[in-house]
Order: sequence, then structure tokens, then C-alpha cells
Amino acid sequence: MRKDGGQQRPAYPIASVDNALKLLTLFRENEKVRLSDAREFLGVAHSTAHRLLAMLAYHGFVRQEPDSRVYVAGPMLVEIGLAAVRNMDIRLHARPLLEELADWAGETVHLVGLEGAMVRYLDAVESARSLRVAGRTGTTLAANCTASGKAILAALPATEVAALFPSGRALPGETEHSITDAAELMIELGRVRERGYALNREESEDGVASVAVAVPGPRGRPVASLAVSAPLSRLPAERAEALAAHLGEEATRLSRLAGFTSS
Repeated sequence: MRKDGGQQRPAYPIASVDNALKLLTLFRENEKVRLSDAREFLGVAHSTAHRLLAMLAYHGFVRQEPDSRVYVAGPMLVEIGLAAVRNMDIRLHARPLLEELADWAGETVHLVGLEGAMVRYLDAVESARSLRVAGRTGTTLAANCTASGKAILAALPATEVAALFPSGRALPGETEHSITDAAELMIELGRVRERGYALNREESEDGVASVAVAVPGPRGRPVASLAVSAPLSRLPAERAEALAAHLGEEATRLSRLAGFTSS
């Protein structure tokens, strides 16, 4: 059986997860939801509806108003929705900028977002050269293995980074050059903060180098990164520094275009 969205129902659904997700859809059309509304909507016992709402509240997806005891959308639900809109908006604003950057640099340019300890390549414009780095739009990689990921991580609070990459636990690696030690990653992020940009020399793929800068968002929190990727031979230290300076200017411009910052 298919739902309106065309998705096939899983062969082995988890009832509690199914009910919790159904509950969240109630907030799409209802500003406030009572416990009785949830019980009737799901067709479950009062205690079951209460436990589901309590768990959603625990994770910040809903919150209970202290006076009326009704439930409203919580900060996590709102944040996820806003993040989705921001990502769509930033891609629209970034596309012409990516095209300009690729033409100027003569190399492949990526717009990248952070997803937990991973990065997702949101968009790319490939170099016109026959020898070039392929666009990775839609793919994910470990953030610690990429310049784009390190640029974003360096702009986050150290406590947040430590939670993503706990000390003593081996980090995922893509090549023999990848940073797979959390302490070493923290030292590398310190270098990124000092120079204002991140580098990747064969850490995500053999023979490939990248330089990246974070795109600043509201209150200085990074919302994405811009990265230039090239064959290792075409990205020596001097050129990487020059590219990074221009990337920084473009990241600031993108932040303004997307409405994240005013100056």
C-alpha cells in the first residue's frame, strides 16, 4: 500500500516510530494539540499517547504549554523546518556564484553543508578542463576528511565538535592521509581558525586537493562552506592561499545574498 507521497510502506514497520511520526503531522495543520486529540488521531490508549508526546517533548520536537497543557511545535521541529528552507534558499543564491567562481578559478567548486559528523555536497560546478575533479553533488563524506567539513567545524564551538568526534574513538578515514584521531583533528581545526581557511591534501581522495571557507550565518554560526577542488599538482600552497582569500569574499557575499548577514 502506498501513501499520498507515493512511498511504499515498509515491510516491517515499527509501530511506536510510525505513531510518533504520525503525531508530528498533526502540527502541520494544528497550532495546538491536546492529549485527547493525539489519542483519537492515533486510535491508541491515553497512556500510549502520553508516552509518545512525552518522548517528542524530551527531544524538543514538541513542547507543552504550562498553563493550558496543550502541545505546540517545539524548537527542534521548527529548527529542522527552517534548516530545510535555508538549504533550499542558499542553493538558489549560490548557483550563479558557483559558476562565477568555477570560471574564475578554472577548477571545480562545491557548496557543502554539514550533517552531523558528515558533509553533504549540495551543489557543484565542474571545471571545464579535461583533467578535473568531478562534482560530488548529493554525496556524503566524513567531515574530518574534507576541507569543506573542516572549514565548518572550525567555526563551531569546540564543545560541539568534541561531541561529534569523541576523544579516544577512531575517526573514519578515506585515504592514508585522512585525520583519524580526534586530538589531531582538534589541532588541525586550530590551524584552520588561525589562517581562516581549511585545506585537504589527498585526505578524501588520492591525487585531489581542496581549499574551503565557511559561509557565515546568523550569529556567526556557519551554514555551509565553499570549496575549490583540483588535482594536487594544481593546488600548491601559494595558490591555495590566493583562492582562499577570494573564497572568503564570496562566502561573505553569499551570506548577504541569502539574508543570513547584513554586512
